[in-house]
Amino acid sequence: MTDKDIIALFFARDESAIKESADKYGDYCFAVASRILNDNCDAEECVNDTWFSAWNRIPPERPSKLGAFFSRITRNIAAKRLRGKTADKRGGGTADLIFEELEDCLTDSKSAEDSYLSKEFTEALNKFYKTLQRRDREIFLCRYYSAHEISAIADAFGMSDNYVRTVLSRTRQKLKEYMDKEGLL
Repeated sequence: MTDKDIIALFFARDESAIKESADKYGDYCFAVASRILNDNCDAEECVNDTWFSAWNRIPPERPSKLGAFFSRITRNIAAKRLRGKTADKRGGGTADLIFEELEDCLTDSKSAEDSYLSKEFTEALNKFYKTLQRRDREIFLCRYYSAHEISAIADAFGMSDNYVRTVLSRTRQKLKEYMDKEGLL
């Protein structure tokens, strides 16, 4: 079933929209949530919450890229759940490490997580992505959008862990300069 067909089911308030969404994007959303939470039970709950949230948001929203729409919802739900689970013991999970890596590029008066999720930041980040070479953009997205471990990124791109760290470090520096230029730091 195409994304347009699934969206039409949502607009018709047909409950099969949830089933079709889960069939097409459930595994992807589960992978996103489990990389952030490192807990399959919590990841499953996040995916279920994703379908509930999508049901409430479509309509009126009509996402142009349904997979990205579901992924964003899942990431936000998983990040919120992780903050709740680790409120008293910060610094143990992959997501915390990722936000810590981006701290210099994101912080203003908000926390790194809030900055990362803000609309203004997202728009500037999308413009920034277009300035990057394809490989650097893909590495950056693997780390900071999909929460992949550095070793997994290195394997996927046929690089050493150190090389991936260098690419990420340079890209974060470019991002910091870009955000400063845009007045977001």
